[in-house]
Amino acid sequence: MKSLLLVALFLIPVPLAAMDTVPGAQDMALISDADVVIVGETHDNPAHHVVQARIVAALAPPALVVEMLTQDEATDLAADPQSYAAAWEDAGWPDYEMYRPIFTASDARIFGAAVPREVARATYTDGVAAHFDGDLAAFGLDHPLPDDEQALRLDLQFAAHCEAMPRDMMGGMIEVQRLRDATLAKVTLGAIDATGGPVVIITGNGHARSDWGVPAYLRRLRPDLKVVTIGQAEDGQAPEGGFDLLYDAPSVERPDPCASLK
Repeated sequence: MKSLLLVALFLIPVPLAAMDTVPGAQDMALISDADVVIVGETHDNPAHHVVQARIVAALAPPALVVEMLTQDEATDLAADPQSYAAAWEDAGWPDYEMYRPIFTASDARIFGAAVPREVARATYTDGVAAHFDGDLAAFGLDHPLPDDEQALRLDLQFAAHCEAMPRDMMGGMIEVQRLRDATLAKVTLGAIDATGGPVVIITGNGHARSDWGVPAYLRRLRPDLKVVTIGQAEDGQAPEGGFDLLYDAPSVERPDPCASLK
């Protein structure tokens, strides 16, 4: 029955007003039993951040891992979450007021897991193995992806960039994605060791996906952890990659993402 309900969420858009009941009691029972809860998002959708804030408030986890912050930025945010907007917007993320309720919903210690821009740029050229600050073999970063997964990721990146760039240029973007996923997993394990957990991760849907995102690294490194993944859809269009729970919300009005690439 649970799987049928989730399939229904893929197909039936949930109006914004209905999100007052999301997550419900049954979902919270599953979430509350987890060591790690990964809550995905579309970055500029405020309804997705409402769900994230509710989960953080309900769980009151000792640790919150945030994709958008380096550790230095997380320290600055913790010192003054009300006045962090200017620094946040300088980094290019959507409106800070969408995120602030997440950061202030509990007394969680905030851990930053962002990859600095200069490191991401270098990884695009050099590959993930040259720039990951951790045990390459343990994370499975000491060898290329399987051919079928690499081909699928190339196709997805090519489509995501509006087929406006050569497909073979997408390989560097895949390396950056691997670096970001592995860094999120590494910081999460550090947060568990430092606080005892549970940990909530705030990140994009692409990092939350169960098949090859952060959950895959956590399974590889700490198979004893109970990890719950939550994806957030728009207008019934589910993000790819598989999730334990899926919520839906109306999309927001945004410019054509392909316009600048045409």
